Amino acid sequence: MNMIQAINSALDCAMAADPDVVIMGEDVGFFGGVFRATAGLQEKHGKTRCFDTPISECGIIGVAVGMAAYGMRPVPEIQFADYIYPGLDQIISEAARMRYRSAGEFTSSMTIRSPFGGGIFGGQTHSQSPEAIFAHVSGLKTVIPSTPYDAKGLLISAIEDNDPVMFFEPKRIYNGPFDGYYDRPVKPWAKHPASDVPEEIYRIPLGKANVVREGGDLTILAYGTMVHVALGVVEEHGIDAEVIDLRSIVPIDIAAIETSVKKTGRCMIIHEATRTAGFGAELSALVQERCFYHLEAPIERVTGFDTPYPHSLEWGYFPGPVRIGNALDKIMKD
Repeated sequence: MNMIQAINSALDCAMAADPDVVIMGEDVGFFGGVFRATAGLQEKHGKTRCFDTPISECGIIGVAVGMAAYGMRPVPEIQFADYIYPGLDQIISEAARMRYRSAGEFTSSMTIRSPFGGGIFGGQTHSQSPEAIFAHVSGLKTVIPSTPYDAKGLLISAIEDNDPVMFFEPKRIYNGPFDGYYDRPVKPWAKHPASDVPEEIYRIPLGKANVVREGGDLTILAYGTMVHVALGVVEEHGIDAEVIDLRSIVPIDIAAIETSVKKTGRCMIIHEATRTAGFGAELSALVQERCFYHLEAPIERVTGFDTPYPHSLEWGYFPGPVRIGNALDKIMKD
């Protein structure tokens, strides 16, 4: 399965296992979603469990909050992460606070799916990476898979979770693992044990990172598409780097990070979102607080630029082999 197929399989499994799981969003029903992630689900499970909504992100999220408070497990899709902002008040003021403000009487067991990041020349309104906004909000969990296997297992766990989960899907690798810089597949993908996705239901716990490459000279922290870009660059530079796929940024697997950085003595953080107040800043602070006396060089961050998202120049915006390679050379010389 590619990631789209794995997400579709996860939704299918969750709907079959629990009649309270419903899918809603713009074009998710008859059309099967703009990326076809929900294709066939309305036909299989019915129009009351997979249905189209008006173009109103505030309304989509608001209805989902009410459903979740009633005891259902809605999975609203926001067609692109860039469109999520009209629903921020419902997400932050209602969904994230529901369990706390009701002293546990109500929960907000909803999973908000949305494609995020660049890679399809979508320009400023179809390519944003807003994960740091939601990582800042107490009460929300934020999950970002990097492989089809992880996408299915994490999505099923998110749907079954009693707290609201932001599930961001890196559309640049929806249909396969490409680094986008050399226009060729990222070689480590073929060796990745997560390339085969079971048809049956399975779960990957939220908050558990995955060491996708072991090494002793450097720790690289990444998530989503950047995991594959990091693997490709490390292989080409011949550096004995340990690459950690965070999988979720809230909750964060700080134990895995701390163990790795204390072993390697160096840390690089890679993400596609803008640099200022990006989640890499939080990661850098966490590593500094817990691993200061083990660090042999300053922490490096390779990120998107602090500019509006470019359209025709998006491949220059992404952290790629050149910028990551320069950072590798710098951190290994320090």
